[in-house]
Amino acid sequence: MLSKIPIDLEKITKENLDKEILRAGIIAELDAINLYEQMAALAQNPDIKVILLDIAKEEKTHVGEFQALLLANDAEQVKELAAGKEEVEEELSK
Repeated sequence: MLSKIPIDLEKITKENLDKEILRAGIIAELDAINLYEQMAALAQNPDIKVILLDIAKEEKTHVGEFQALLLANDAEQVKELAAGKEEVEEELSK
């Protein structure tokens, strides 16, 4: 099942619009990755499987592009990603 953009982009303030556009782009790419990988798992033709997985890999690059732009434009996101990483490292070190 594909996600719906959780907010109406037309109602976003001008200062937050670019960040929300980037987040919507990330959502779309993650949906595409999930879809292509699920289809690849079901595909019976090995050529189709190979191409679907290759396309999924390209979508992962797109996630990285959107994320790089988001991190360049949202200092709070940078801080919270670092905090999340620290929490995981702390939990896994127990």
